[in-house]
Amino acid sequence: MSRLLAIHRSLVKQGARNLWEKLLLLLLLPFSILYGGVGWIRNRCYDSNVFPAYQAHLPVISVGNLAAGGTGKTPVVDWLVKEFGNQRKRAAIVSRGYAGSFNGDVGIVSRGDGILMSPAECGDEPYLLAKRNPRCSVIIAKKRIHAMKVLEQHEESDVIILDDGFQHRAVKRDVDLVLLDASRPLGNGWPLPAGNLREFPDALKRADFILMSRSKLPTSDDFMGYKVYNSEHQLADIAVDLDGDRVPVDQLKGLKLLAFAGIADPESFFSSLEKIGLSLTKRLSFTDHTEYRTQILEQLNKAAMSVDALITTEKDAVKLAADMFTLPCYQIPMDINIDNSTELMERLKKRLWS
Repeated sequence: MSRLLAIHRSLVKQGARNLWEKLLLLLLLPFSILYGGVGWIRNRCYDSNVFPAYQAHLPVISVGNLAAGGTGKTPVVDWLVKEFGNQRKRAAIVSRGYAGSFNGDVGIVSRGDGILMSPAECGDEPYLLAKRNPRCSVIIAKKRIHAMKVLEQHEESDVIILDDGFQHRAVKRDVDLVLLDASRPLGNGWPLPAGNLREFPDALKRADFILMSRSKLPTSDDFMGYKVYNSEHQLADIAVDLDGDRVPVDQLKGLKLLAFAGIADPESFFSSLEKIGLSLTKRLSFTDHTEYRTQILEQLNKAAMSVDALITTEKDAVKLAADMFTLPCYQIPMDINIDNSTELMERLKKRLWS
C-alpha cells in the first residue's frame, strides 16, 4: 500500500516521468473523468436547487479544500475559533468525524466544558480541535444538518465552522474558505484517481476566499482571478511528551530521533522537524488516520532501539500513551501564521455578519 501511495504522490507532484508512469496515468484518466463528471453533475443539481440545501439560522463558514489529503485545515479551523473568540464570537465546529467509530446521528465531542468522546470514537481532528479549544462546542455527524440543528436548539454559538465542508453542498454557507497547497495548488490538474483533486479545478468558482498553505509568497499574487492569502505552518518552540510534560524544543536538538506520522503528507512533517534543527535518525510513515495497534507499536519500539527518543505529530499523539513506548515520545504542536490575517478576518466578519 505504501508503495502505491508513493507512486500516486509522484504522479500528483511531479507528473508522469517515464513510460510506465505515463501508461498508468493514461489508464487512470477515464476513471478520473468519470469521478469528476459525477461531481460536476451533482454540483449542477445543487446550483439549480434540484437537490435541496439546508439554510442554518446561524452564520456558517466552511473550511475545505479541493485536493484530497493534507492542506492543513485543522490549524486553520483552530485559528478561526481563537480569532472569533477574540471578537467575542463563540464558534462551534461541525465535522463528519472521519475515521471515527461513532455510528449514531449526532456525536457530542464537547459542549465546551469537557471532552466526551475518545479519538477512536470521533476521529483525530475533532478530538484535537476540542482539546485545543476547551470552551468550544465540537459536534460530529455524517449528515451535518443534524449537528447544526442541535447547535441551533441550544443557542450557545454565534457562528458555525463547517470542517472539511467544501464538497458538502447539503448545507448552505455564508463563506467558503478553500485551502490549496502552494507547492502545487492543483496537483497534476486531474481528479482522483489519476490526480488528487476531489473535483475539477473549475469548482474553485464557488470559493469566496483562497488560502495558500506552506506559502511565503506576497499576498498581492492572485490565483485563477482570486486574491490569495498566504500561510505557513510552523512548529511551536515547546515539545510535549505523552504524559503532558513540556520541554523546550532546543533540548531535543542533538538527540537521535525516530520520527513517525500517520497523516496525509508525512514528508512535510519530517521536513518541518529538520528545518528547526532536529536530527532524524529514522522515519516511519503510516497511512492517514492510522490506528496504533499492537503490530505498529511493536514496529515502532523495535525501530527505536538505536535512538534517544521518538517524535510524532500532535494529531497522532492524541491516540498514544506513554506506556506504549520504552523511550520518551514527544509531539510538537503545529500552528499557522497567516499573512495579512487582520484583513482576512475583517473580510470574513463582513461576510458573516453584515
